[in-house]
Amino acid sequence: MRDPVRPVGRLEKIGYGMGDLASSFYLNFFNLYLLFFFVELGGVAPAAMGLMLFLTKLIDAVTDPMMGALADRTRSRWGRYRPYLLWGAIPFGLTGAAIFAAPDLSPGSMLIWAYVTYTATMLAFTAASVPYSALMGVISPSADERSSFAAYRMVFSAAAVILIGVVGTTLVRELGAGDERRGIMLTMFVLAGLGVATYWIAFAASRERIPPAPTNGRIIDDLKVLVRTPAWIAVAVAALLAPVALSARAGSALFWFRYVAGDDGAPVFFFLDRIGLFYSALAIGQLIGVIGANYLARRFDKPVLLIVAGGLKIAAMLVFYMLPFDAVWMQTFVQLFVGVGFGMMMVLAYSMFTDIAEYLEWSSGRQMTGLVISASIFAIKAGVAFGAALPGFLLALTGFEAGAIQSAEARMGIELAFALVPAAAIVPAGVAMYFYRLDRATIAQVETELAERRLVSPSNPFPSAPEAL
Repeated sequence: MRDPVRPVGRLEKIGYGMGDLASSFYLNFFNLYLLFFFVELGGVAPAAMGLMLFLTKLIDAVTDPMMGALADRTRSRWGRYRPYLLWGAIPFGLTGAAIFAAPDLSPGSMLIWAYVTYTATMLAFTAASVPYSALMGVISPSADERSSFAAYRMVFSAAAVILIGVVGTTLVRELGAGDERRGIMLTMFVLAGLGVATYWIAFAASRERIPPAPTNGRIIDDLKVLVRTPAWIAVAVAALLAPVALSARAGSALFWFRYVAGDDGAPVFFFLDRIGLFYSALAIGQLIGVIGANYLARRFDKPVLLIVAGGLKIAAMLVFYMLPFDAVWMQTFVQLFVGVGFGMMMVLAYSMFTDIAEYLEWSSGRQMTGLVISASIFAIKAGVAFGAALPGFLLALTGFEAGAIQSAEARMGIELAFALVPAAAIVPAGVAMYFYRLDRATIAQVETELAERRLVSPSNPFPSAPEAL
């Protein structure tokens, strides 16, 4: 069930990191194609799709914390969290493949299909992704090691963006052979199969090194401790807003290139079209940001770095907005810095989640890694969903008509969703970091004292909780 002796190796970090390909394939492909598929190709009203994306997150508000609490209390020969990677991968793959397998339906029936299949996919997503993320909190008692695991994870997340931007968009074009709808469906089948495989690889490669407590206590008590922790609230706010910016930008990108920039979808660099270049630059920048943040987090406090990353991302999006529509290579270069900022923000947020879980175990005596991570993932998923819904609402409000020449108001709605609203969403994330007080010295103290307690007393007697940071 656990392996406290075996040291952490690079192969384990690679294997664990590969698991993020599964969720990243889905999130990035959905960001890029979900709204486009159902609105542009399926005839569903933009506002109706926006409402669907918003309402389905109400389910996650319940299921994500429930899944985290369930995983915390799971005991098996594979550990607390790893079994869900093994058994949750199949429904994850099947439900994801079903979304874009819609037959030729009326717009109303297409909307129903979207509700049913997307809701099922998000439930399966929760069952696998919450334990996968929580696993990082027990994979090592060292904050630096956990930050390293987060970096490997974000490297593969960036790789998923590259694959979607380069291979995914190309597969849609080539497999569709002129039929975008068919191309999107077949590409999703490929991604679903790869997602199942990468979860299984993460299961096989990873180990749980932090032993479970003899008992976890009541879930309601865990929740009370969590919501009274300013550090968690601060990171949850940042984790909510950063994906809003990314998802709104990604969800409106195809509309921006087609209806604002006048792109015809032709390749501009070897086999890459402009949307492929756009996504590839984001991914390469994300990779640079992940590596840079992992290095800097060993020397500087994470909230300071997160503020710097957010400022970089805002500046890059605004510069992109001011460039001429046909400035392909300058846009690609600036998009690289959007990716750097995003990559830094996400790797820092994930490592901060596990730091908070360690702090809460130290301060309260309650092991709630799964709950901390699941509640944090809900914030991320809510941000992704709200960001994905936002273009639909803005397109509807400004008079967008699929396949038509757009009015000035409709083009402005696309611009708002693509650049201005995403930039504005990041500002409060930086403000929230003022309330995150877990500096490097505090985390070092937490690590040292927890190690001593685990060594001296496996039954984990904990003192009363100090004041929350």
